[in-house]
Amino acid sequence: MTTVKSNILNLIVFRLIIVTSLLAAAVIIQLSTAVFLPLEPFYVLILTAYAACLVFLILYAGNRRYGVQAAAQVLFDILLITALVYITGGLRAHFYVLYAFPILAAGTVLPGRASYLAASLSAILLGFMTDGMFYGLIPYYRADQARETSAGLVFFTIFMAWALFFTIAVLSANYGRGIRRAQTALARAEHELAIRERLAEAGKMSAMIAHEIRNPLAAISGAVQVLQGETSPSGEKAQLMDIIVRESKRVSQTIEQYLNLASPGGRDFKRFSLATAVRETLTLLRAGGELPDRVAVEGNFEASELDLYGSQSQFKQVVWNLARNAVLAMPDGGRLRIDFERSPAGGRIIRLADTGRGMGPDELARIFEPFFSTFDGGRGLGMTVVHRIVDDFEGSIDVRSEPGRGTEFTLAFPERPAPGRSKEA
Repeated sequence: MTTVKSNILNLIVFRLIIVTSLLAAAVIIQLSTAVFLPLEPFYVLILTAYAACLVFLILYAGNRRYGVQAAAQVLFDILLITALVYITGGLRAHFYVLYAFPILAAGTVLPGRASYLAASLSAILLGFMTDGMFYGLIPYYRADQARETSAGLVFFTIFMAWALFFTIAVLSANYGRGIRRAQTALARAEHELAIRERLAEAGKMSAMIAHEIRNPLAAISGAVQVLQGETSPSGEKAQLMDIIVRESKRVSQTIEQYLNLASPGGRDFKRFSLATAVRETLTLLRAGGELPDRVAVEGNFEASELDLYGSQSQFKQVVWNLARNAVLAMPDGGRLRIDFERSPAGGRIIRLADTGRGMGPDELARIFEPFFSTFDGGRGLGMTVVHRIVDDFEGSIDVRSEPGRGTEFTLAFPERPAPGRSKEA
């Protein structure tokens, strides 16, 4: 999951709020006491933080590597807090609690184990600096900051600080994962909604076009076949008539896809054998020359006894379109694997995987869009019809593919659609 651009701005704004609060507190302390406090180094750190915010804002406007910029901001904050803790005398001023903010930011903005890395770095810097000052390896910023204290109290405070760091790291990591899962789910839902809207628009247009063409086309094809039977043409005339009949059949198949897109058909569902439906579909594909011998079909579908509640004809249409696309993706041959299994919830899972050319991310993102095809001469309706039918079954479809490594479709159907969507025949 990449870092979102808005998160970068949130980090900058949050830092400005914290730094401004610290500055206001310092000014109030300075004005409310008669004793002069040497806060010049503190003000230098505040100005450094403001300057860093300005630099990060400039980078925010022109940089596109948001993850790197977010990591740089978190690292800067940890180093800035370490300097603040040092000039204020180590553990005595309790500024080490500010480490919680970059740790929290790392967990919510950056993916992976960023919060644990931030917590580890904070713990190392705080422990090294505090122990070094206690044992005299690192001088105090001011001599009057060195006070008598026990080693036990120092180590106990460090241990509690570390416990705080890693507790925040765990909580922020879990929170960040939840946010990223929600963002991913929202993006998928928005994409699914966009596809459904395109399906609705394409369906309306498909119905109008199909009804305007279907009847005249059938009349033309029928008239030509009658003429063929009565006149017995030969030569070029016979060839032209065959072309008319053949092309009429092809256009008729396209119109059928349009009609399936507009309305997948009746919802008088009943139980049918998955193995029988797939076997009959593959037989038709072979008989029509669309499943050549160079494509080997394998899987557990032959031996499966699973059934499915739905429309058998619609399910056959799904298998037909997916198997035909798999064959087109393997022009030199390959393997088509079809497997059935029962889901943990009692539904049915059907997987169709090929060893074809595969698809890239851009093609995957548009695979169900109407009129988008990954094959030359394709009309871009087959996968749209598949999506519409699977949706009519109240199922889901997942596609995984990599260029050169094939494509796998996973169809998941419930044990039975919700009441009201269908009636059993």
